[in-house]
Amino acid sequence: MRRRLVPAALLLPLALFLSACGGSSSASTGGDTDGSGSLTLDVGDQKGGSEAILRAAGELKNLDYKIKWSTFTSGPPLLEAVNAKAVDIGGVGNTPPVFAAGAGSKIAVVAAWHGTSQGDAILVPNDSKLTRTAQLKGRSVAVAQGSSAHYQLVASLKEAGLSLSDVKVKYLQPADALAAFTSGRVDAWAVWDPYTSQVLKGKQGRVLTTGDGITNGLTFQVAAPGALKDKKKAAAIKDYLERLRRAQKWVYTHEDEWAKVWSKETGLPEDVALAAVKRTYTTRIAVAVDKPLIASEQEIVDTFAELKLIPNKVDFGAFTDSRFNGDLPPSTTASRPSEGP
Repeated sequence: MRRRLVPAALLLPLALFLSACGGSSSASTGGDTDGSGSLTLDVGDQKGGSEAILRAAGELKNLDYKIKWSTFTSGPPLLEAVNAKAVDIGGVGNTPPVFAAGAGSKIAVVAAWHGTSQGDAILVPNDSKLTRTAQLKGRSVAVAQGSSAHYQLVASLKEAGLSLSDVKVKYLQPADALAAFTSGRVDAWAVWDPYTSQVLKGKQGRVLTTGDGITNGLTFQVAAPGALKDKKKAAAIKDYLERLRRAQKWVYTHEDEWAKVWSKETGLPEDVALAAVKRTYTTRIAVAVDKPLIASEQEIVDTFAELKLIPNKVDFGAFTDSRFNGDLPPSTTASRPSEGP
């Protein structure tokens, strides 16, 4: 039987649930398993991520291998698990692989999706006097270190003529950041969906700016090189990625259905789930791991290297594997337009 998450009301109960997931390096590993067979693929996931889409789309049926799920609070700890060979593959945003690569982790980006960045937002309380990104100077901003929101914050500040040193950065995982934001201990919160939709639907804040047009809108599946060298695991990874791509296409025409399932799986209120689906998840299309993608990620590498937030400037291409591209379109292909919340 698959473990069900306890339904949450809106903000405080969900914050308590996320706190139970632990800090920057913990994962919920309840032993949830799908499929059958002698081979087990250990998959890292985030709340409302790959497992939710696959389950809703019926893509976890007829598996001739097992998938064992582990749920992480954000991308950086998930990639720590990939590097430690505790996870074979997992889904993350566009920035965690940069930090992992800079630290010399053993990872390989094997699949990508391109979507809008409207769900990547800098939020401020409803009663905040801030109306422009430039006004963040001297203010405190919560963000998960090494997450996609981290780069979105850096890029948004740069667009406004500021640098990271111009704000008081508070490195907090989502559970702690949510508590700090709703209690007024920080002036702003850089975060991603479904947290963005959660705050907006809960009327606990508003959008100061989004990453749309500023960040590359890419999300990845990242695998352990050791798993890729294992022929049986590599075959399972190929099948897993094909299922993920089919599931994403299914979501395009089943927004309400997936949102309902996702709501039950995560404990998110249904209106929050649907808002995140429309704002973020239905905009994503599967794209190739190609040279433009590598160049775009290299810009993030260079940015964080200059800020001395990663120890080494590396060649991001060395941390990619294009064997599963097939006939996918280029990474520069336009994402599907968002229908809004």
